[in-house]
Amino acid sequence: MNQIRNKTKIVATLGPSSNDYETIKKLVLAGVSMFRINTSHGEKEEHAEKIKIIRQVSEELNQNIPILIDLQGPKIRVGQIPEPIEIKKGQEIILEHTDEIKDGIIPVDYKGIANDVTVGEKILLDDGRVGLRVEKVIDTKVYTKVEHGTLIKPRKGINIPGVQASLEAVTKKDKQYIKFALEQNADYIALSFVRKAEDIKCARYYTKAYGDKEIPIIAKIEKPQAVENLKEIVKEADGIMVARGDLGIEMSPQEVPIAQKEIIRLTNIQKKPCIVATQMLESMMEEPIPTRAEANDVANAIYDGTDAIMLSGETAAGKYPVEAVEMMSCISNKVENSQFIKTDYDIDLIAELNPISQAISSSAVNIAKKLGASAILIFTETGYTPPIISKLKPSVPIIVFTNSEVTARKLSLYWGIYTYVDKNCNSVLDEALFNKIDDLLIERVGFRKGDDIVIVNSVPKLMTGTINTIRVHKIGETK
Repeated sequence: MNQIRNKTKIVATLGPSSNDYETIKKLVLAGVSMFRINTSHGEKEEHAEKIKIIRQVSEELNQNIPILIDLQGPKIRVGQIPEPIEIKKGQEIILEHTDEIKDGIIPVDYKGIANDVTVGEKILLDDGRVGLRVEKVIDTKVYTKVEHGTLIKPRKGINIPGVQASLEAVTKKDKQYIKFALEQNADYIALSFVRKAEDIKCARYYTKAYGDKEIPIIAKIEKPQAVENLKEIVKEADGIMVARGDLGIEMSPQEVPIAQKEIIRLTNIQKKPCIVATQMLESMMEEPIPTRAEANDVANAIYDGTDAIMLSGETAAGKYPVEAVEMMSCISNKVENSQFIKTDYDIDLIAELNPISQAISSSAVNIAKKLGASAILIFTETGYTPPIISKLKPSVPIIVFTNSEVTARKLSLYWGIYTYVDKNCNSVLDEALFNKIDDLLIERVGFRKGDDIVIVNSVPKLMTGTINTIRVHKIGETK
């Protein structure tokens, strides 16, 4: 399968609409680069089965598909009410932390809710679709009046804008799923409701405590406090997700586009992957095509320089999961080939580079541009160099050869990077290896004999050590 398609990667969330083998395979064929497993819903056994299917599909299609385990975090939710409850403006609604279903009381899964609200504050449910105003607090009960909304649904999120809830950064459930992620050899975990860099350090403590290897942590930016502490968070995390659902509730909606641009900019400077998420093609939950505004939103995230764009409910619970991925892929393709897309970024915009990596990476991109090369090819074991070149946004694909499946999957999230695993290529760049590379580039990537590629590697060892060599290779010249 030729995986060289769009440079911007597509992340798809799995759920009731997309849990089976056939749908997961169709999603990959449609353009999915990474799968997200949302631990807010479902049980470990279900998630383990999804992971098994993803790995099977990856092997069948020769794709290095990473898996993201998204931790629920300190999310306050409506309890498991039997069915949606109809409400109307002015109606009294009582919230209480309880496992019981009582007449006139909406159960909440957070025992500190009565302590964290004050009279006059607004409480938002279901991504702001329901708005309540706090009238009084008596013991553990919070009495509110409906300001807007018609339906309270089970397990929907609750936001208390402006309040720093007294919640742990890493909950008991999160710790269980960190352990699960390590056991399942997942490639990333996403930490929800990050407020400061210390939250990421806390999660990292458990990744070390539960296994003999660490797992990269993607910090989800969905709280105003996270935007205030953005520089420290980006530096501490291994990647960033712009989680616009909760962010758009707790901040003014008009502030979110500006925050998005700044988050992407800072993440790119730190050469880390960035995912833009939430409501990108939400109308495709019910309709076969998106709104024009949604298409524009996807395009703008790509113009901003994100590595990946994510589908949530669209693929997890929507009526058109495969069509949503196909549409996102189509939009990406159009944008990336438009005259407005910015490529060949300045190397000086990237932070904390050693001089050799800086010189080699910048030169490789410039050479590829001047020669009209078909690709930049990198040999790597640790995955240090490819993100640097990715962040320079070269106009050609970045082909990565590695002897590590773990490295290959992690790098597959980055813009423009396409990975191939060869357990035997940790050797010298000789005629036999060139022939193997040529065969792969022609048969699986679709390049032609005579195409130029720019090769970046280290000498004397091909895949270890700091890159120090650039070579221009013409496909087929060794045969």
